[in-house]
Amino acid sequence: MSKYLHHFRAQWAPSIPRELMAGAVATFALIPEVIAFSFVAGVDPAVGLFASFIISIVIAFFGGRPAMVSAAAGSVALVAAPLVHAHGVQYLFAAGLLAGAVQILFGWLRLGVLLRFVSGSVRTGFVNALAILIFSAQMPHLIGANGATWAMVALGLVIIYGLPRITTAVPSPLVCIVVLTLVGQWLHLPLKTVADLGLLPDALPVFALPNVPFSMETLRLIALPAFAIAMVGLLESLMTASVVDELTDTPSSKNKECSGLGFANITASLFGGIAGCGMIGQTVSNVRYGGRGRLSTLFAGAFLLILMVLLKPWVAQVPVAALVAIMVMVSASTLDWGSARALLRHPKLSSVVMLATVAVTVATDNLAAGVAVGVLLSGVFFTFKVSRLLKVVKSGDDVLTYRVSGQVFFASADLLVDAFDVREIEGKPVTIDLSQAHFWDITSVAALDKICQRLRKHGSVVEVVGMNEHSRALVSKLDLGIE
Repeated sequence: MSKYLHHFRAQWAPSIPRELMAGAVATFALIPEVIAFSFVAGVDPAVGLFASFIISIVIAFFGGRPAMVSAAAGSVALVAAPLVHAHGVQYLFAAGLLAGAVQILFGWLRLGVLLRFVSGSVRTGFVNALAILIFSAQMPHLIGANGATWAMVALGLVIIYGLPRITTAVPSPLVCIVVLTLVGQWLHLPLKTVADLGLLPDALPVFALPNVPFSMETLRLIALPAFAIAMVGLLESLMTASVVDELTDTPSSKNKECSGLGFANITASLFGGIAGCGMIGQTVSNVRYGGRGRLSTLFAGAFLLILMVLLKPWVAQVPVAALVAIMVMVSASTLDWGSARALLRHPKLSSVVMLATVAVTVATDNLAAGVAVGVLLSGVFFTFKVSRLLKVVKSGDDVLTYRVSGQVFFASADLLVDAFDVREIEGKPVTIDLSQAHFWDITSVAALDKICQRLRKHGSVVEVVGMNEHSRALVSKLDLGIE
């Protein structure tokens, strides 16, 4: 029983006060971004806020990564916007249902392991790009702002970074919000508030099926957007989970996170919310201020509901400057400052992958696009490096022996063929020793077959020796006359 209680506490609440405080900070950091993302998607702010409340609650129970905050995200909003503009918000809810089903299937098929194909350079680029995007998202609030706004942001940063030197009993971002709100109200400063970002909901979400025709035409309209929403959401959630794994030195279930996100998005869509995914900025904020268990995620969702409905008049008075200060801090803490120095020490190709991930993400404002380019470049560079490891050593005079070592696949097959020059062999007997080689695909064994046929055509007797069991099985399936 004690073992079960220990596991439950580790999963849910290692420290209840810290979990609640961290969840509250994450909630305040969540509100302005969710409202902004709602406008990007072309929906009412209530759609994004309802979704964030529901997704946080559901993911707290069904997610695979404790302390991770999931909500309506900007990348999903960008994908969803064309569908909303073309057909309306009800089709967005239908697409959310289908996207959730795809994510559940993804988790049940245990495809979360695909994250292993994302290299460390791509992950570093993802984190750095995210930090840049978080910071740049604050610029509209600062460019052209009055002196009072700049002064309050500066005061907020002083509180955020200065208070921990005195005490860590209360998260400094929460103190920042309270102090800046009181100062702004007391001095009657001309500051933008949360109320200026959009209308806050005044009622609870209601269960309802999407008001769309249940037909093949509807499926045709939502299929591609739903798949895009599902894939973008999975990518960002899994990458966010990996970041939390690194920050907390604890593992997580990526497959469970996929399924949990699917359940959360289906539930959100049924209650009039947009689909979402892991929120890296708010998650990092949650972890930085003590969130380690599921309780912080659960409280973030519950607290968001409280703020939206019960405390709306007070939340509406929170200065945007306080939220900007918090997000600047999150941006600074998210950025991998050591990666700049590592550019000179790491292999050039790894640095290129990291920089490309950052550049594409910032240029497109799309984390999924950046990661996709990074993964593609990583695969190309890896293939190139592995293909260069193939070696063919020739020995002998009357009987030539070619010793092949390394990995033979589509990228190195031509190198293998080029190593056998029939003009130099001049019809001599040839032994091809494959004891140190491994053939991976049909391109590689087809290359070997081409070599044998070419040598025999020019009068050579060819003997292939040392082929391992896997390579021999591949040759047998293709019914090639290599031996």
